[in-house]
Amino acid sequence: MKYRLILFILSLSLFTGTDATAQKMLSVEDAIAATLKNNYDILLLRNDSSSYALDKAYARAAFLPRLNATAGYVANNNNQKQKFSDGTKRESNAVRSSNLTGSVQLNWTLFDGFKMFATRDKLNELVKLGELNIRNQMISSIAAIINNYYNIVRQKQQLKAIEEQMGINEERVKLAEKKFSVGLGAKPELLQAKVDLNAQKAARLRQQTLIEQLKEQLNQLMNVEMNTRYEVTDSIPFRKDIIITDVLNIAEASNPSLLVIKKNIDIAKLTMKERKADKYPVVSFNSAYNYSKTDNKKVVNPFTPLYSRNNGFNYGVGITIPILNGFNVKRQIQQSQLDIDYLKLSYESQKSKIDLGITNAFKDYELQKKMLALEEENILLAKENVYISVERLRLGISTYLELRETQKSLEQAYDRLIAARYNTKLAETELLRLKGDLVK
Repeated sequence: MKYRLILFILSLSLFTGTDATAQKMLSVEDAIAATLKNNYDILLLRNDSSSYALDKAYARAAFLPRLNATAGYVANNNNQKQKFSDGTKRESNAVRSSNLTGSVQLNWTLFDGFKMFATRDKLNELVKLGELNIRNQMISSIAAIINNYYNIVRQKQQLKAIEEQMGINEERVKLAEKKFSVGLGAKPELLQAKVDLNAQKAARLRQQTLIEQLKEQLNQLMNVEMNTRYEVTDSIPFRKDIIITDVLNIAEASNPSLLVIKKNIDIAKLTMKERKADKYPVVSFNSAYNYSKTDNKKVVNPFTPLYSRNNGFNYGVGITIPILNGFNVKRQIQQSQLDIDYLKLSYESQKSKIDLGITNAFKDYELQKKMLALEEENILLAKENVYISVERLRLGISTYLELRETQKSLEQAYDRLIAARYNTKLAETELLRLKGDLVK
């Protein structure tokens, strides 16, 4: 009964697990929240989106008139000498004068082939593109966090499996020492049991180091301080409500990669409108208020006024008609059409890849669930087999070689079981990523 109790406690350790040092529990939701707040890639894309939003805020300025003011003041001090056709000569030095000018000009584009409307709509679409890029990066970052987080859980389960093997090897060492001490066992059996135990201890050290490395990798994804200490959960949950037809039907409307290409197509079409607008005349309203004052202290020519002032309004309509510009507009329109065609082909290509990825991920998801069910059954058989081998060895009707074989079988069963759990989670995460369902 002592060995049965030991094996039962060891088997529970893989699922319950207790640490000697109490650390803060980090859930996968906490890790995701920290990533969405701190991840560098997301922060960079948010900066780009803010730039688009800033441009959008000034989009209405394209419909407003341009108003500019100019002013100038010139002071003159000249020496003048004049000679007329009748022989008369006039000469004067230090002729001082001043000239003050001011003007306010207004230019208002009334029609430009609707280019200003296309530009406004394009800025609106760029803001939406920025939001989609952020969503796309958020989904990619969340998928990376989930995979990394549950890889730590996986390695943690692997560590507990190793510790369970250590417990069995410790019992082997005790049995070998007891038999050797009473002359019923051989020393090579004791030495081999100790060698196997040390091998498990070395494996535990390697596994602990791997877990710490994965935690640092998770810290980097969350953009938190390195060497931040925490504990993760012991289990890997799964969703059982994933239906491939739902994923395929929703992916086209929710997959961020496809939505980004769609939005780029919309922007390219608006760029085409901007290019076509250059074929039309530009009609503008122009107006100005001008002021000019000239003050001459003295003049050489009696017909030159000592004081002159001019001010008043002018206004009118101007039209610019494009006639020939080296066929540059035609080239730009053709280039815009090529851009649209390229993006449409990219969309179809990306959609094909996503459909294939969903199909393969779902097949892998179904396979891993079936393998997981088998390995859950296998682990119980392997544990029972090890228990029987330990009892047979204790009773002296079995050999250490038989126990080692059953231990090896248990170790392999744990490896397959833990891998099946993690691979099922990977397939599930990939399906939800392709579906665009990791961010609500």
